[in-house]
Amino acid sequence: MKLEQIDVPVNNQLLVDYRNQKSTISSFFHYTNEDESFERRLEDLKNHPIRRAELVKVISEFMAPLEKSVKMEQHLRELENNAVVVVGGQQAGLLTGPLYSVHKAISVLLLAKEQRAKLDVPVVPVFWIAGEDHDIDEINHTFTALNGRLQKHIHPDRSKKKTMASTTTLDIEDTRKFIKNVFQQYGETAYTEELLAKIDTLLVRSHTYTDFFAQLMHWLFKEEGLLLLDAADPKLRAYEAPYFERLVNHSEEIADVVSNREALLADSGYGTPIGATKENANLFYVKEGERFLLERKDGKFINNVANVQFTKEDMLQLAIEQPACLSNNVVTRPLMQDMVLPVLAFVGGPGELAYWSTLKDAFELLGMKVPVFVPRMNMTLVNRQVSHLLETHDLSVTEVLSGKVAQMHHTFVNEVYDDAAKEAIEKTKALLQQQYVDLQKHLHKNDVHLDKLVIKNLDIHENQLDFLLKKIEAEVLLQHDVAIRRFNEMEGQLIPEGILMERVFNPFQYMNEYGMTLIGDILQLPLEVSELHQVIYI
Repeated sequence: MKLEQIDVPVNNQLLVDYRNQKSTISSFFHYTNEDESFERRLEDLKNHPIRRAELVKVISEFMAPLEKSVKMEQHLRELENNAVVVVGGQQAGLLTGPLYSVHKAISVLLLAKEQRAKLDVPVVPVFWIAGEDHDIDEINHTFTALNGRLQKHIHPDRSKKKTMASTTTLDIEDTRKFIKNVFQQYGETAYTEELLAKIDTLLVRSHTYTDFFAQLMHWLFKEEGLLLLDAADPKLRAYEAPYFERLVNHSEEIADVVSNREALLADSGYGTPIGATKENANLFYVKEGERFLLERKDGKFINNVANVQFTKEDMLQLAIEQPACLSNNVVTRPLMQDMVLPVLAFVGGPGELAYWSTLKDAFELLGMKVPVFVPRMNMTLVNRQVSHLLETHDLSVTEVLSGKVAQMHHTFVNEVYDDAAKEAIEKTKALLQQQYVDLQKHLHKNDVHLDKLVIKNLDIHENQLDFLLKKIEAEVLLQHDVAIRRFNEMEGQLIPEGILMERVFNPFQYMNEYGMTLIGDILQLPLEVSELHQVIYI
């Protein structure tokens, strides 16, 4: 395994400006992403009340079904005393979802270790599972690459209901079939049997999407002591009851300041990532496992689809007596995290950075500050086959990610293309068209009007010539199939359909090639959370 750190251009202007600490975006945060900010944030957290014993009990009970580890127990003890946390989170995707879920967890772990050393205080890594998210279509699939083309594998159990990931049951047999189909695309290796057996062991302990995600993530990061929380855990919701009260009491003000802040963000050229409105309650109501976004209208909290309406007093009563009936959205989730946890820093992607850019005034409204926001690491895994192809073509990963392979592919196809055949067919079409013009003139001269039939007949002949040209093109490309497959393989593995591979593939594709120790070995590399793109040759 080898590490290479490269500079890859970023298209997201907000992220670029945040990294460069441009005033146009840094003014939307309380801290910039630099060392002195962590020291200031640590000092500010001394006045931040956390019910630590209750919190640790919630996390311990959620992680009880998972295998214990020395680091996990250490981090729980530290959190109960005076530790602060680095937190990141993601939806509960099948087979962990895209690799960036794993990369986010690695970023959280590395940043926690780094700040523990620099600040000389216990800093604990926490992964916040967004189990309350209800868009199952976003998490019920994964991708493989076949001959450089993406293949989408969707879990067969599809529900019409928008139930939360933490309440959506996973059928064990259906999920086994799903995993088997995915691994068939990977191909049999020396690690496949052991890997499938381990995944199956964790699957049978799981009842929901969130259970399975938590089992897999804990297995991958157990020795590092990554603590896991489920946003939809009823015990966490009970712990959050007084915080839901605060969110209900300040719902109108939160909606107002977030809408105003987002307007400022748009004026600065960064768009409207949330689409905030002053009527949004920024809370969901949970009914039979489904979430319904509430709006404020005429002094009430309503959702017409669910046929519910609550007064503010009703909402406060729900917060106190039935907090599991309430759920956060993208606005209130960061606020809730900061009330629940002593957050030193939050690790997130570009989308989360955009959301968080709208929240400064909402944090202040609740007497808090936006934690230090640290962009997650970007990583690309390169297997041996792709590494060999790069060497053969004298290409770097930087060049592939910047589109050079696509250019080479296009140039190669143009070079082998049969221009003479195309020219001959175009000449034939031109002659044919002229002959049909002459035919039309002759028919008109003899008072025969078959214009539509003549045009249709010409179209048939032109379509046949086009079909012939495509067949010629396909035959030529087939003669150069090996070269073209190499281009497809490099693109398909590193930047499938123009997207970074970490946004497409899951980690088990690479564990199937490398072995069970992949994540542990990656964590042994001299990685640092930075704006450099981490390329790992496995």
